[in-house]
Amino acid sequence: MTVGRETSGEEISRPRHGRSGWLTGERITAVHGLFYRPEGRAGEPEAVEFVLSTGQSVLLTCASGRTLRITSGSWPGLPAWCVPAGQWQFAPLSRMPPPPYGGAWTVIGTQESRDEHGEVREAVIRCENGDFVVTGGDTVAICFAPH
Repeated sequence: MTVGRETSGEEISRPRHGRSGWLTGERITAVHGLFYRPEGRAGEPEAVEFVLSTGQSVLLTCASGRTLRITSGSWPGLPAWCVPAGQWQFAPLSRMPPPPYGGAWTVIGTQESRDEHGEVREAVIRCENGDFVVTGGDTVAICFAPH
């Protein structure tokens, strides 16, 4: 997959309008939550970053209207909108399983649910061992549903 990142936070270059192949064949080596930490860790992440075996990453961020914005990431760097940077941090997500044998989840397809304005509300990243389900809201909710 060509993430097509010139600067972090750019929209994924490949068209995603309901197409199921935007990550197909990629290998996800890690999933991290991005948390705002002015008073310590609590709650859900503001964004989730999927790190790919190619060294690229994909960032899903909560957006207006309880939707998701899907952009290229800048792993291991923070997105430019994390201001002040000292109050933001990546952290493991407690409900995510470790990568399967071989060290990565292989993506077999993706699916997006959209609202009446065509904005992404939920993204499902389907892998051989289960599905990552990411939902937009005030924060980002993520779960892994094993097959």
